[in-house]
Amino acid sequence: MFKRDLELEKRWARLLIGLEETIGKKPKDLNGVLFLIGVQELGKGIKTFSKEQKQDLMHIAVCKVLSYAGFYELEYIDQEGWPHWKLVKELPHFDLLDQEKLLKLQVLDYFEKEYQIEIN
Repeated sequence: MFKRDLELEKRWARLLIGLEETIGKKPKDLNGVLFLIGVQELGKGIKTFSKEQKQDLMHIAVCKVLSYAGFYELEYIDQEGWPHWKLVKELPHFDLLDQEKLLKLQVLDYFEKEYQIEIN
């Protein structure tokens, strides 16, 4: 593992610990963190979501975190309060491992910018 990858994993582990302290449960993986971000961005609080809504929440989260890198921008919020995003810059073609790294970096950026949490 490269030094940069090791540092990312250390920062990621600290984020998961911080989320566990905040919400009382440690997210299992990146998908769990993305789900939490999606729920937060939707702003309707904790409730029961259908499988399709959970997928939509993950999509909201991915768009939100990738918006910091200029890939997406918020297009509109529909009548039910769901945000809709549009792709404004082509995403790079990465393998799954690099996609995960990009998302983790952007998730860390999200928490640092939205909640002024420094995760070093």
